Amino acid sequence: MTSEDEKESFKPIHYNGTHDDPLPHSQSQPQLHAQQQQQQIETEEASPAVQGRPWMYNPIKVGPWTLPWYYASPETQLIMVSFVCFLCPGMYNAVSGLGGGGQVNFKDVNNANTALYSTFSVVGFFAGSITNKIGLKLTLSFGGFGYFLYVASLLSYNHNQNVGFLVFAGALLGVCAGLLWCAQGAIMMSYPLENQKGSFIATFWIIFNLGGVIGSLIPLGQNIHSTAGEVNDGTYIAFMVLMAVGFVLAWGLSDSKYIKRKDGSRVIVIKQPTWTTEIKGLFETLRDDYYIVLLFPMFLASNWFTAYQFNAVNGFYFNIRTRSLNSLLYWLCQMIGAYVFGRLLDLKFLSRTVRAKLNLALLFALTMGIWGGGYAFQKTYDRHSSKPDMDWSTPGYVGPMFLYMFYGFYDASFQTCTYWFMGSLSNNSRKLANFAGFYKGIQSVGQAITWRMDALSTSYLREFAACWGILAGSLLIASPVVFFKIKDHTDVEEDLKFSDETLKEVQARDQTQTLALAEMPGEK
Repeated sequence: MTSEDEKESFKPIHYNGTHDDPLPHSQSQPQLHAQQQQQQIETEEASPAVQGRPWMYNPIKVGPWTLPWYYASPETQLIMVSFVCFLCPGMYNAVSGLGGGGQVNFKDVNNANTALYSTFSVVGFFAGSITNKIGLKLTLSFGGFGYFLYVASLLSYNHNQNVGFLVFAGALLGVCAGLLWCAQGAIMMSYPLENQKGSFIATFWIIFNLGGVIGSLIPLGQNIHSTAGEVNDGTYIAFMVLMAVGFVLAWGLSDSKYIKRKDGSRVIVIKQPTWTTEIKGLFETLRDDYYIVLLFPMFLASNWFTAYQFNAVNGFYFNIRTRSLNSLLYWLCQMIGAYVFGRLLDLKFLSRTVRAKLNLALLFALTMGIWGGGYAFQKTYDRHSSKPDMDWSTPGYVGPMFLYMFYGFYDASFQTCTYWFMGSLSNNSRKLANFAGFYKGIQSVGQAITWRMDALSTSYLREFAACWGILAGSLLIASPVVFFKIKDHTDVEEDLKFSDETLKEVQARDQTQTLALAEMPGEK
């Protein structure tokens, strides 16, 4: 087949799942079927991206039920990476949400967190290059192990106050988390079709934060009759077991080159990554997509508030069993926030450019409303006030409870929008891995700063003011990207400029494949 014939046979297919032209009706069905088979054979011979084993593309059966996905589908891979994060960072969030990692002495835990986010910020920024080189399985599994070791250090601290081990585990977790979150972000943003990115982000965020919800039930159940200030050994051991399952689960993921979407298109990757190409690619991303720096303040702000919320609000104001309940409600509201904004970001009757602008405006309104309520609450106490140790049975608990729930809703809303804005700029897995690395690296700079501020006994009102100011300011700085750089569709040819793949290797293979995949059980 000549190059001209190939161009004619493989018409570009947009990532919204629509074809440029319908099937020709002038050909008879046998002729058309024979031609499609020949195209399939030639495509598979020419493309290393189609060498996955046949079982990867068969429907998954669980007993009498047939699931609407196959193993190498974006949906299955998203569910798997969501449960890795559910079991590792999700459980870590449950521990952190208790305030001071469940310890009475917040200072040592704050220093460990400062070490964590310091290494996270450095490794995270370059994590895209590392992830693209070593692959998703190793990246996610190594990343999950760091969470396991960190909780082990908290268990050790419960008995011997070994600060050195705690800080070391925090620093190592920063390295591991930088890699894990980079790989997760690349999967979540590059695997779905363009019109599914909001729902993919929401699905991940819901499953991930379910880890925080279930994880919060562990200390709540074990400490429900206790008014003490620290958690017991059984709590930490339970978290360690779940985290171990998580980092082992990561080895079940498929390689990106085998992933096939329902329209038959492939994930854009680099086939032969080297350390040189990936370090070079990192700086090429900054050079060619220079406008991404306008999103950096959003990256910085996206977890700036966690030290304040976990320690200055939940950790300082409530006793241990109420902190456990608050933590559960916080993560539950994160699930709700992700679902709401995931649906809003994928509204079918609005163009992508309109959705981007409307959601930015809505996020700004939430920033003013929720954090305005937070200001009214924060004025009632400060770090040097006597600890209220409020219990859920105490009169006046309902107001602070709802504020903490809204903080959780806002966190998920802010991060869902941030990921969606990044994902709307490209469909290239390699580039989005770099974007995710920038995001988590810069996010961690903010967390390193705020945990250090808390360790230095900064006034709670000053911590609050810094949170509110950077959140509002970051949205204003990001607005030019949202208004002028996000388009209704990203051309595949543009994404291929940052890859060594060809159009033939990533577009939908033929109509037969497209129809076969689209008509799997449960799909319409």
